[in-house]
Amino acid sequence: MSALERVSTVSAADVSGLRDRLRNTRWAPRWPVDGWAAGTDEAELRRLVAYWADGYDWEAREREINDLPWAEVLLDGVPLRYLRFDAETAGALPVILTNGWPSTAVELVELARHLSTPSEHGGDAADALTVIVPALPGFPFSPQRPSHEDQTHELWHRLMHDALGFDRYAAHGGDLGAGITSRLAHAHPESVVGIHLLAVASPLSIASDTLSAAERAYVSSAERWHDEEGGYEHEQQTRPLSLAPALSDSPAGLLGWIVEKYRAWSDCGGDLSSRFSDDFLLTQASLYWFSNAISTSFRPYWEFATGRTARVGPVVVPTAVAVFPFDLTQPPREWAQRTYDVVRYTRMPRGGHFAPHEEPALLADDLREFLRPLR
Repeated sequence: MSALERVSTVSAADVSGLRDRLRNTRWAPRWPVDGWAAGTDEAELRRLVAYWADGYDWEAREREINDLPWAEVLLDGVPLRYLRFDAETAGALPVILTNGWPSTAVELVELARHLSTPSEHGGDAADALTVIVPALPGFPFSPQRPSHEDQTHELWHRLMHDALGFDRYAAHGGDLGAGITSRLAHAHPESVVGIHLLAVASPLSIASDTLSAAERAYVSSAERWHDEEGGYEHEQQTRPLSLAPALSDSPAGLLGWIVEKYRAWSDCGGDLSSRFSDDFLLTQASLYWFSNAISTSFRPYWEFATGRTARVGPVVVPTAVAVFPFDLTQPPREWAQRTYDVVRYTRMPRGGHFAPHEEPALLADDLREFLRPLR
């Protein structure tokens, strides 16, 4: 293990090259539609692209990122980078946080700070947790591992148990991170004291005549969401390498692909700026661009769809589920209980898919309440 002085080292030539590409974007012909009706709003995208090219200060954002508490461990010779926020109280329970797509590890920083130093955010120092935030392989900061057989949840256990020496630890995740967290708990209940999820896996098998009214409504809503919003997922699961070259070559295309999700999946009421600053959105896009990670970030979708990723089996460790009203789906408690030992279920008053950024205080409070009796 080693501390990293700089996790991001983007050259001036690469920054200049990005700005040139943005200024020379070849825009698609206009459609006779308004706003976001057919996808990313062109006027909003043009505005963001213009600011990204002339105004956005990547160098300042990079300095902030490099100032975070990064470290690195080699697993089978491949580096895995992670953030470590030590608890303000000695002997604290460690917890590993995992993001989803199209997020990055830095989206979890504010949540990590709330959890590791609660006294600085109106909480009790006795609730402090030591927080580990690994960068997903193939996402910004950590390179993709060479084998499709590498299971991320096993890498997480090796990081927490073997490399960092935590015999007991908790875990939290949303979206892809919820699946990784669930597999981690299923595989290592001897070490994982509890998990906190923003999404849940479907049961491995289910008889439709046993569904409650709430479960039937949930299944119907999930099917509607997939029909109306799931095109990106289907493409990333089935033909990711047809899409990847375009998004790897065009920063405007990459931004359009990502920014539409921040709007559609958040509690922003259709107004991106109510939840995300321009600098925040462009930092996420810049991280994917400079690391050329958009293609490899698709791999978890394809690997799951083609059976290379293990399905989530029964989880016996205590589980908390936090349901945010503008997340992709809102599974009822009884649906989650078919796979997990649900001891806490919370319907949040606001927030969406990007809850660690949208509502870090709400999420931190729920995590602390869940983990307090498990220490």
